[in-house]
Amino acid sequence: MKAKRFYRNISILLLSAFAILINGCRQHAITEEPLVYGPIDQSYELPDVKGVIFFVSPEGDPSSTGVDPNQPTTIETAFPKAVGGDAIILRGGLYRTGNLTFNQGITIQPYLDEKPVLNGTLVADNWTRVDDHLWVTHWEHLFPAGPESWWNRERNERFTPMHRFNNDGVFIDGDYLQSAGAIEEVNDSTYYVDYEENKIYIGTDPSNRFIEITAFRKALFRTLEAVHGMEPDNRGPVIRGITFTQYPDTMVHIGRSELALDQHGRDVVGTVFENCTFSNCFRIGVYAFSDSLVMRHCKVINTNTEGVYLVASTDILLERNIIENNNIERWTGFYPAAVKIFNQSHRAVVRENLVINHPHSNGVWWDVGNHNGEFINNHVEKVRHNGYFFEISDGCIVSGNVFVDCGQGIFVLNASNVEIYNNALINSRVNFSRDNRGDQIGLFGWHITLGPPVEERHGHIFVHNLLVADADNDSPLLQTGQPPFMCERLSEPHLATLNHNVFVRAEREGGYSSPIISWSPYPGENCRVEIFSPEELNRLLPAFSTHCRFLENYMGPLFVDAENNNYQLAPDFPVADVFRP
Repeated sequence: MKAKRFYRNISILLLSAFAILINGCRQHAITEEPLVYGPIDQSYELPDVKGVIFFVSPEGDPSSTGVDPNQPTTIETAFPKAVGGDAIILRGGLYRTGNLTFNQGITIQPYLDEKPVLNGTLVADNWTRVDDHLWVTHWEHLFPAGPESWWNRERNERFTPMHRFNNDGVFIDGDYLQSAGAIEEVNDSTYYVDYEENKIYIGTDPSNRFIEITAFRKALFRTLEAVHGMEPDNRGPVIRGITFTQYPDTMVHIGRSELALDQHGRDVVGTVFENCTFSNCFRIGVYAFSDSLVMRHCKVINTNTEGVYLVASTDILLERNIIENNNIERWTGFYPAAVKIFNQSHRAVVRENLVINHPHSNGVWWDVGNHNGEFINNHVEKVRHNGYFFEISDGCIVSGNVFVDCGQGIFVLNASNVEIYNNALINSRVNFSRDNRGDQIGLFGWHITLGPPVEERHGHIFVHNLLVADADNDSPLLQTGQPPFMCERLSEPHLATLNHNVFVRAEREGGYSSPIISWSPYPGENCRVEIFSPEELNRLLPAFSTHCRFLENYMGPLFVDAENNNYQLAPDFPVADVFRP
């Protein structure tokens, strides 16, 4: 396998360099051992657990005890037996199964180097030809659904028709189709479900094609309720080396389902995901209420509302994962995110991850009432909306990240005390914004009360960052915004410190029409001023930008090798001294 190379942007000062590689493919490191993103192939020793080890396989015998690897039981038989401290060891192969419910802290992993895959579909091989371009099958396993109550149908239905909220999935030769709203809309890339008649229509000739349709809602559900005659313990599962694919709803669900003001993840503590893959899901890849959760070396790809959704959980770590292509059904008005950290999640650390290729989604979004986050040394690329989004929350360190071709690389909204250091932003705007949301309880009720009050949305630091725009990008590199009617009420700047940053614009025929900085609040028309150089900002607001620089129409050395994802500064970059304290 030929791996992409990435270089960790620990510091604009080039304190060190690392080759970062995907899916276990290694190349020689520049100065240290390479980082590896995503699952690492390995052979698993049997876990050292205090309880029983159950062995399962797709061809297991349900009458077997499952304690011998050569006489495995079925996975459906093992889960109701497993208690805290037990392990379920999966022999390799394809498990077409789901809705496996448990409430104990158990270990789930492969046998040695075998490759178990949990798949939420069944094979659909009984089709009837309707006409030259339409085929139909009867299907009993359907998942009708609808949008959340807050979804604005009037505003969004022309972009997101109601049938998209159903959770069924149809795959032809492994590729998912999009839903259609009527038989007449079916073509070779869509399907239609007649829920009254339990029929599914496709526009592709099924002859010599492999067709799968969703049949199990979830893969795993770690519930808080009594199940299998057992009361729940408070331990999360340890899940290693498993692939989960093609489920209609949340693939792995840990803890609660409902939200409330005072919830936290202490009911399930210590959940671990390592070297897992979550793919092709029509809602959420992983949904968890779990303190001390760790997700490391996983790949989450082709999900819909969220790839990873963590709620009311403390001391979270997401490390060296690949999170790619969320919102595969292109929902609008639904706030999708590759990773969403939500509702009073404290001390969440997101470091050294690849968040890439999200044409219809946000990247990593801290949303509502979160505190003391860390977003460190991540590579965020081709995220259409916001690569890093921190909303209605207090306190986060954002450092050493590379943002490439994001709608907004960094978006801080109605938040306080975000410290942003040593990031490279290439065609990825930075935006600090605030408004009067929170003066009244709004659409989402008590959510807004969990963040900083309206008058306390400031205190941000923006230091030692590199902001670069190529000739196709005629927008501000940095903006701070608020409604004009709040100019007197919120007269204090968003930022406590802004200094030692470098702004770079490539040469552009005809020049640029936009400023490099759009700044608010500022006395005058619209409470805003457009700024075309760091020196101008310093003249207007002497506390800021004493050591910032602007390279205008610059075509000289910048990065070591951007085409191969090395965004370290070139040794002969002319203003590297700006980044020194």
